[in-house]
Amino acid sequence: MKVLCAHGVAFVRAYDGVMAYDNGNVIDVRANTTLSTENAIKGNVLVLGNSGVGKSTLINAVIGDTVAKTSFGTRGTTSELAVYESPTVPFQVIDSIGFEPSPIKSLRAVHAVRKWSKASAKEGHEHNKIDVIWFCVDGTAAKLFPETIRNLSTAVSMWRSVPIITVITKSYSKPDRELNVQMVRQAFAGQRVEKNLRAIIPVVAQTYVIDETSFVGPEGITDLIDETMKAMPEGMRGGEHDLMAFKLTRKRMLAQGLIGACVAAGATVGAVPIPIADSLVLSPLELGELHGLARLYGIDKDEDAKQFLDSIVQVGTASVVAHSAISTVKAIPGINIAASVLNAIVAASIIAALGEGAVIAFEQVYSGKRSVNDVTWVQNLMQEQFGEGFLGKVSGVAQASAAAGSAKDMREMIVELVKAAFMNRGE
Repeated sequence: MKVLCAHGVAFVRAYDGVMAYDNGNVIDVRANTTLSTENAIKGNVLVLGNSGVGKSTLINAVIGDTVAKTSFGTRGTTSELAVYESPTVPFQVIDSIGFEPSPIKSLRAVHAVRKWSKASAKEGHEHNKIDVIWFCVDGTAAKLFPETIRNLSTAVSMWRSVPIITVITKSYSKPDRELNVQMVRQAFAGQRVEKNLRAIIPVVAQTYVIDETSFVGPEGITDLIDETMKAMPEGMRGGEHDLMAFKLTRKRMLAQGLIGACVAAGATVGAVPIPIADSLVLSPLELGELHGLARLYGIDKDEDAKQFLDSIVQVGTASVVAHSAISTVKAIPGINIAASVLNAIVAASIIAALGEGAVIAFEQVYSGKRSVNDVTWVQNLMQEQFGEGFLGKVSGVAQASAAAGSAKDMREMIVELVKAAFMNRGE
C-alpha cells in the first residue's frame, strides 16, 4: 500500500480494508493499526450529509460488510474521513463526519473534505480525486435547510464538475417519496451545485421493522449503484458481468435481512392459539415477504410477473404445507413439544423456505437466466423447496427446540434455529 503525504496529512489506498487519516497518521478503522500497501486505482465516492442521516447504514448496505460504525445520538460516528473498500466493490467510499447543527462543528466537516481535496490535487495524488458525491438527505425530515446545501457547496468547491447523487435515506413512506424529491429539487434550485445534480434516489438501506409483524423492505441500493457507475469516468465503470455479480451479491445480502425479519415475525404470528394448519393467519406475512423481495429484485415492475408470483404463493402458503409439517413432527418418537412452540416452528420455517425459494427464483430472472413466463419451472422449484428436505429441516428444528427445554426466550431460539436450518446460502 502506498502512503501519500501532503501538509502533514496522510492518504492511503488499500485493496481491502478500511482506512482513515487523522493528524497525519493512516489508520485501519477495524484494527486501529498503521498500514502501508499498494493498490489498483478505483473511483472514489464521497459521502456527505447531516449527522444521523444514515450514511453509515448506507455504506454498510453497499460495501456488504458491517464496516461503518452506526450509533444513535447527537454526535457523528466518524471522527475524520475514512475510506471503505472491498475487492467486490468497483469503487471506494469516502465517509465524512456529518454536518452538525452547530456552525462550528459543521465547519469541521467542511474543513476535513477541503483538506482531502487540496491534498489530492497535488501531483502524484490524482487517484485520490473525488469522482462522484453522494449527498444524503433524511427521508423522515420535512425540510432541507439552506445551510445544509451551503455546507455541501463549500465542502466540494474544488470539485465543480463532479456529479452529485442525492440519496434520500430512510425512505420508508412511498407517499412521501415524491414530496422528498420535490424538496431536494427546490433546495438545489439556484444553488451553484444545482448543475451537478445527476440523480435523486430514495433508498431503504436495511429492513426497517415497524413492529413484530410489520416491516419495510430494502429498496433503491442497486439503483444507487447503477447511477453511481453511470456517473463515474468511463475507465472506472467496470465490466457488465462484474457489475451484475456485485449487484446480485448486494441484493442477496439485503434479501437475507428481509427474510430474517420475516422469520422472526412468523415465529410471533405462529405462536397463536389457532393452529397454523387450520388458518390463513400467515398469509399477510407471506405476501408481504414475497412482495418485498419482488421489489428488491425489480420483479414487481414486470407486467407479466403476476402469474409467476402467484405460482410461488400457491405452493408455499401455510395451508399447503403446515399439515404435513405438523404431522411429521408429531410422528417423531419421544418428542414432547408444546402446541404453541410447534406452531411457531412451522410458521417460521414456512416463511424461511418461501423467502429462500423466492430469492433463488428472483435471482434467475434478474440475471436473465429465466423469464417470468417460466411458470412451470418456478412451480417445480417451490415444490422442491417444500418437499422432503423442508420436512426434515422442520423436524430438526423441533428436536433441537425440545432438547433445549424451557429456554429463557423460546421464540428467539426458534428464530435462530430456523435461520441456521434454512438460511445457509450465504453471499
